[in-house]
Parts: sequence; structure tokens; C-alpha cells
Amino acid sequence: MKQNKYDDPNFFSAYEQMARSVKGLEGAGEWHIMKELIGDLKDKEVLDLGCGFGWHCRYAREQQARSVLGVDISERMIERAREMTNDPSIAYIRASIEDIDFSNAQFDVVISSLAFHYIQSFQTICAKVYDYLIPGGRFVFSVEHPIFTSRDEQDWYYDDQGNRLHWPVDNYQVEGVRETNFLNENVTKYHRTISTYINDLISSGFIIRAVKESVPSDDMLKDPEMKDETRRPMFLMIAAEKEHS
Repeated sequence: MKQNKYDDPNFFSAYEQMARSVKGLEGAGEWHIMKELIGDLKDKEVLDLGCGFGWHCRYAREQQARSVLGVDISERMIERAREMTNDPSIAYIRASIEDIDFSNAQFDVVISSLAFHYIQSFQTICAKVYDYLIPGGRFVFSVEHPIFTSRDEQDWYYDDQGNRLHWPVDNYQVEGVRETNFLNENVTKYHRTISTYINDLISSGFIIRAVKESVPSDDMLKDPEMKDETRRPMFLMIAAEKEHS
């Protein structure tokens, strides 16, 4: 199933009010970690899967990437990305991640932010990305952490006074569909374990270079609303590399 909630007017309206939509990368709590994993982009050909408003695409060009291609299933996302971009070296195409079809060794770096937990088969994406990368090319992505996606009810456990007691994890080893709520809308996500993410990469031929779990930056921890983000990771980030031929 190729899900496209972002072309729903109500859902899109709620999404564009999120901090990461308004402030861009600096409003994303995991960006300080993701940025380090992405590394040097100078003179690189970059592909961004699930590009959204194009924040990562524009960042890549700021880092002197040669060219950047952003892919998103949402017409509204692509339209907004084009409105916010004034750079002939950045192109956007509307397509589902499952349907991408590029040339072998076309890209130096493939990035993706918080998109693959909407995709049924991560292994299929790994195989495609491996083919599209040059030998030694990098694949860097973030997803909602499996601790976060294990239950349909992706929320804290509260006491009678509404205090957050703990983050419950259940059915962790049962991979597959999770019907959950995001921005007051029903959304389908796909839960998989940390080991599945890593083993799908390895079986596709990738070398794992780094595995990171999100924690807010020191600046973000000054915000009282972020204090609970050290109690469990919300995001998982992995950097992998295609073997040199």
C-alpha cells in the first residue's frame, strides 16, 4: 500500500504547523545527529527519498552538492518544496518511494528522513538504493524508533493525574502494520525491529558505519517540553556504505 496522507488538506494543514515544518532542520530534534552522519556533500550527486518541503535538498546544496533530486509521493509536498527552492541544481519529482527507478551508480549519497516506517518492505528499498549508489556511496536515513512504533498506541502511559509514568513497549517482535494516530488522523505505519533494519542493510551488501538513537541537543533540552525526550529515543538513525568494487 502506498500511503499519501499529506495530500489530505486537514493533515497537511496540521503538518505545516509543526516546528520542523516552520523552522526547518533546526526545528528537528534529531538534526544535530543526522547532520554528522550525512557528512561531506561537496560535489556529490544526492538523492533525498521522502523529501517533504525540501529542507534536506537545500541543505545539500548549501554544502556544495553538485546536484540534488528530491522524491515525494505528495503533490502538496512537492509543490511547497518547489515554492521554497530557487536553485536549478535541485529537482523534485512526485513518486512513491516504492516506485523509484534510477540508473545504477547514479548517486553518491542517498538520504531519507522519517519516511521508511511508512513503507511495507524496507528490504526492497535497500536493494534499490544499493544499486543506485556508486561504490563507496553513502546511505543515511532516519526512521521512527522501533521502541516508538511497537504499539498502535504510540504514547506514554499516564497516571490518574496525567503524569507520564513510562513509555510502554509491547509486541516488539511482531513486525508489520500498526494503525496509529498522527496529527489527529489515522495513519498506517510499519513496525520492524532494530535488527531487521540492520540485517536488511547487511544482506543488501551495505557496510554499517554508524547507528544512532535520538537525544535532543543541549539547546533543545533547555525547553521544558523536551525533558521527556531523554527517557526513550523517538528516532533511529543509520549510516551505511556501499562496498567498494
